Amino acid sequence: MSTFKAPKGTYDLIPPQSAAFLAVREAIAAPLRSSGYGYIETPGFESVELFARGVGESTDIVTKEMYTLTTKGGSELALRPEGTASVLRAALEANLHKLGNLPVKLWYSGSYYRYERPQKGRYRHFSQVGAEAIGAEDPALDAELIILADQAYRSLGLRNFRILLNSLGDKECRPVYRTALQDFLRGLDLDEDTRRRIDINPLRVLDDKRDDVQKQLVGAPLLVDYLCDACRAYHDEVRALITAAGVVYEDDPRLVRGLDYYTRTTFEFVHDGLGAQSAVGGGGRYDGLSEMIGGPSLPSVGWALGVDRTVLALEAEGITLELPPATSVFAVPLGEEARRVLFATVTELRRKGVAADFSYGGRGLKSAMKSANRSGARYTVVAGERDLAEGVVQLKDMESGEQEAVALDAVVDKLRSLLA
Repeated sequence: MSTFKAPKGTYDLIPPQSAAFLAVREAIAAPLRSSGYGYIETPGFESVELFARGVGESTDIVTKEMYTLTTKGGSELALRPEGTASVLRAALEANLHKLGNLPVKLWYSGSYYRYERPQKGRYRHFSQVGAEAIGAEDPALDAELIILADQAYRSLGLRNFRILLNSLGDKECRPVYRTALQDFLRGLDLDEDTRRRIDINPLRVLDDKRDDVQKQLVGAPLLVDYLCDACRAYHDEVRALITAAGVVYEDDPRLVRGLDYYTRTTFEFVHDGLGAQSAVGGGGRYDGLSEMIGGPSLPSVGWALGVDRTVLALEAEGITLELPPATSVFAVPLGEEARRVLFATVTELRRKGVAADFSYGGRGLKSAMKSANRSGARYTVVAGERDLAEGVVQLKDMESGEQEAVALDAVVDKLRSLLA
């Protein structure tokens, strides 16, 4: 056993469980790849200022949860707590918005870091797949992303998730609502930290999960009642497009999400089988973020879906993903000559697209067959000196237990046809 353990609040992905994480990432990415989204990868750390400006100085992410470090050159960096600000920064730096094909549609996958109190479904290191559509203000784009996330979850077999939808208005109507909400909140019995938040970003108070705060928020003014005509029309169009696509959602006038950059459309995917950490993903429109980080006006929309949370949702629904076997053929050589011959056979199988493994370490038949069984291989190829003298190998079907002698020069084609 190692002296060292994974840091608190983190986890290691190891086989066979890691195969489910890979399958979830692939399922989320598949509809994006077929809808014009190109893959982007950004550094695991960025300037602290990027997140302070982009995510918002008043958010818990920036004030309490970022992992920060000072480089030897004196630069202040942060491990990325979310993906959108980094992706937008990279798109602006590469001038993708100037190539004439807007929106710029990008998807990404990676690890993110927040200093949180660890519990099931909430970690200090977590994995997300995200998508961003940069540079176009169009309700169809908002609807597209919601529909693609719904499609991804359904392709995994998930059914017990809900889509919550709201509009946060824009710079025309939100200030009026903000004032009304501040007036309401100042009359409540709130702690000093929360009262400070009323001045900086009162919408974040609505996102407070504490019961004593939520009870006091009954009767708080709702943003939906303050939307300007343009925002209301935009929101109605998003809802109509989602409905026409057969995607079911719930209007949630209290949904604000925890990041400052959202405008207009905001949404969350929740799964009721996960307890307190019920959000499996979410996103929305962030029309002013580009200007916040020094870019031009680029209205944009995006989402991020949690891979770890999605795996927990699958477990909650009792869904076991049908994953291809890591190994289809396992070769067991008995003796030095068989070792050379079967190693060449395994290499040829792999080149022809068959997942094959080999009994390493010169073990005896009994031990090697145990390894073959543990590998999950459907077929085992065994050869000893007598087999090779006759120009054959023994091919065993691990499911039925049946075994037959097959000519050595025909075994690769035989296995390919059996596995096809």
